[in-house]
Amino acid sequence: MELIAADIGGTHARFAVATMTPRGIVLGPETVLKTGDFADLAGAWRTLGDMLERPLPRAAAIAIAGPVTGDVVRMTNNGWVLDRDRLSGELGVDRLTLVNDFAAVAYAVPQAELRHLCGPERALPDRGVVTVVGPGTGLGVAVLVRGPEGDRVIATEGGHIEFAPLDPQEQRLRDDLAARFGRVSVERILSGAGLGEIFRATAGREPPQAAELWRLALTGAAPSAVSALAMFCRVLGSVAGDLALAQGGQGVVIAGGLGLRLADYLPQSGFAERFAAKGRFRGLMEQVPVKLIMHPQPGLLGAAAAFAAEHGR
Repeated sequence: MELIAADIGGTHARFAVATMTPRGIVLGPETVLKTGDFADLAGAWRTLGDMLERPLPRAAAIAIAGPVTGDVVRMTNNGWVLDRDRLSGELGVDRLTLVNDFAAVAYAVPQAELRHLCGPERALPDRGVVTVVGPGTGLGVAVLVRGPEGDRVIATEGGHIEFAPLDPQEQRLRDDLAARFGRVSVERILSGAGLGEIFRATAGREPPQAAELWRLALTGAAPSAVSALAMFCRVLGSVAGDLALAQGGQGVVIAGGLGLRLADYLPQSGFAERFAAKGRFRGLMEQVPVKLIMHPQPGLLGAAAAFAAEHGR
């Protein structure tokens, strides 16, 4: 069967025709629209049909950047409002799944290519808990629960836990952020804008624009940017390990747009040491496999996987 998989963010709405096959989910080419060009999802949906020049499938799976609770879902970073009772009619679909955007990423994990990062080089467990952490525009955190009746995902707001500094540099970073923002969540640091916050605190001057700072850091073109990225990876390791301990994670997956960008850098960084550095629980943490999700659009893939979990294939 076919369905439309959608990943709706504050700036862009991404769509693809997903085909359910006995061997898994196959995504067609991606179509990207700007949310600001449309008053609502229904308008974007009509444009999608015009662009594909074909009748759209009568099933849809929509990943949304915002809490998916209740009958009315309000987007976090744009004005779209999705009313569950009216949406199927507005889109012309018979079956509909709505899911939080990072929960969709967690649903993608069993379907996606994974690269080993640290810990024992074995597959993720097919029974038990997998912690999924994704630095990107913010910091997404979800729990993938695997069992004999299939996979289940629990969306969380784990990106907003308190940042706990572990060395004098990190303490200076926390003090600087606390002076400006009050409470310091880990998302303040483990996000696209977070590298600039680290740079400001460690280099003592204003950072370049975010895209340029990331380029300087990843290419090694500026020592101060490289130093900021090294701290970013250490903090990511600490937080991922803490979340695995809190959730009982028997495996960990690093996702998010920045996770993919760091695929070649993370294995050489201080991530693994910080992930395992949990005092009396070091031995336990060293036995947890940690992977990177390599799929370029896990939100679309995961939306389709969430549909399969809700409605079957």
